[in-house]
Amino acid sequence: MKISDFNYDLPESYIAQEPPEVRGSSRLLVLDKSSGQIQDKNYIDITNYLNKGDALVLNDTKVIKARLFAKKQNGAKRELILIEKHGKNDNWHTHKVLYRGKLSKGDVLKVNKHTLNVEQILGEGIALIISNQDLLKIAQEYGHVPLPPYINRPDDIADNKRYQTIWAKEQGSVAAPTASLNMTQDTLAKLQNKGVFIVYATLHVGLGTFLPVRTDKVEEHTMHKEYFEVPKSTVQAIQNAKQNGNKVIALGTTITRTLEYCHKEILSKPAQDLQGEADIFMYPGYEFKIVDALITNFHAPNSTVLLLAAAFGGWDNLKNAYEHAKKQNYRFLSYGDSMFIY
Repeated sequence: MKISDFNYDLPESYIAQEPPEVRGSSRLLVLDKSSGQIQDKNYIDITNYLNKGDALVLNDTKVIKARLFAKKQNGAKRELILIEKHGKNDNWHTHKVLYRGKLSKGDVLKVNKHTLNVEQILGEGIALIISNQDLLKIAQEYGHVPLPPYINRPDDIADNKRYQTIWAKEQGSVAAPTASLNMTQDTLAKLQNKGVFIVYATLHVGLGTFLPVRTDKVEEHTMHKEYFEVPKSTVQAIQNAKQNGNKVIALGTTITRTLEYCHKEILSKPAQDLQGEADIFMYPGYEFKIVDALITNFHAPNSTVLLLAAAFGGWDNLKNAYEHAKKQNYRFLSYGDSMFIY
């Protein structure tokens, strides 16, 4: 399977550079994967497609201000991006960073008054940093929102809230679960009033989410690992939905990866708390075991998330939907409009 088969033309003018003025005012493209039928809706209309007894699973990860600007002893500036959390209790005094510019083992960096020491160069632009001060606290005070590279502007005050879900809880992501950025309390309340079960899991999103597949053959791509936790209560809700003939809806590809990675444990009784590192790579041909419907955004060409959406909705259906979206001036990628695939 060639990655070039999953390409499409995405002019920069379609890429959302700002969030919508009002959260939840986005558009929603609805795709029926069995028929290929496409409907143009508003995001609030998502409530018409979920039913009593369904389980909607949300990612409660919280994006950290992972981008740090540091200075070397000679005054040279370096940009560092903290790597996402990879365990229940990460050591934020000794942590990996992605860096831009040249760094060497033994370099001393300053972030405001704080000193960071380069302990090791690990390759592929990653270094191990040692700090006397908790790097997470430094990031909270001096860090910047790690907007994805296709948003061509510096972060601003509004991004502190808008590049974060309204229910964000567990700090550890360096990229947002972007399908969740359009969800509001009003929409969740309407769903709960219908009898939809709203449950949570955690997957700390890494920078690998934005990386294109760089192998010519799709099957040869190595997927990055991301730490997850699925509480027992969420497992039970999924089991109940499946047992009663209801649907499990994933809000985003991050939740989809989490649930599909540990599908055997989720479907095994008795329910239990789950945790681990997910590295599942889903592309056309994959058979979904947990997720029955997917709320997602429009994804970049040649990306793993595009392949996941293609696996779920069918590539021909998805490609048609994307071309329709361009003709109808939908906004693409992180701050853009959403899709519901069922």
